[in-house]
Amino acid sequence: MSMIFFASVVRVRDGLPLSASTDFYHTQDFLECRRRLKTLALRLAQYPGRGSAESCDFCIHFSSSGDVACMAICSRQYPAAMAFCFLETLWWEFTASYDTTCIGLASRPYAFLEFDSVIQKMKWHFNYVSSSQIKSSLEKIQEELEFQPPVVLTLEDTDVANGMMNGHIPMHSEPAPNFRMEPVTALGILSLVLNIMCAALNLIRGVHLAEHSLQCYLYLFYSPARTMKVVLMLLFICLGNVYLHGLRNLWQILFHIGVAFLSSYQILTRQLQEKQSDCGV
Repeated sequence: MSMIFFASVVRVRDGLPLSASTDFYHTQDFLECRRRLKTLALRLAQYPGRGSAESCDFCIHFSSSGDVACMAICSRQYPAAMAFCFLETLWWEFTASYDTTCIGLASRPYAFLEFDSVIQKMKWHFNYVSSSQIKSSLEKIQEELEFQPPVVLTLEDTDVANGMMNGHIPMHSEPAPNFRMEPVTALGILSLVLNIMCAALNLIRGVHLAEHSLQCYLYLFYSPARTMKVVLMLLFICLGNVYLHGLRNLWQILFHIGVAFLSSYQILTRQLQEKQSDCGV
């Protein structure tokens, strides 16, 4: 029997169903086609304004413009031009009844339930109207379809999206990548040893600094210049460690370690001299 079985209005950006006709068909093939129509509605933004998806007994036609799309399940014998004429009429009727703000703010499925009766009446009208009664609209649609044919899909195109929508992850035949830890290189071991040496040197510096601070606490409290020197030395140590940790070239590591040791020796020598003079040793 050549007719429209089901029609719905959906929002293009997320496939949210806004209104739909009453479903009187419960065959297994029709229910499968309904399921694939819902999946196809989620992907309407990827397709042009008009398209069709065919199966053995049914065809899904869709027509979208702006953020509203109309979809229909028809028998394979139902003329495509009649189906798109129905969808365009349905689109004009829906957009004339609701503005874009209401459509955009809809947050639950079938928010425009009152429009279902309009879809039912229009579906019944196109199921039993003759082509001569809508001749002018039908000729216009036929010319548009000849100038820009609708995209033709297969219902199997929705299988992957349907699996992802239902939470099923498709299986792949490729083997999973095997990640293995690589052995430590000689340069990595050297970097580790040098970092340990720097940490030990910093610990020794910290002990001497704490001892010196306790002995000369009063002098430090009344000498901002001395306090600034201590802060700058700590900053130099921290920045030196960060910089050395980021190096990867062996010669750069050795060069900067030498510079750090030389600078540290000079700083410690100067501190000892100052300590003797400040504390009267």
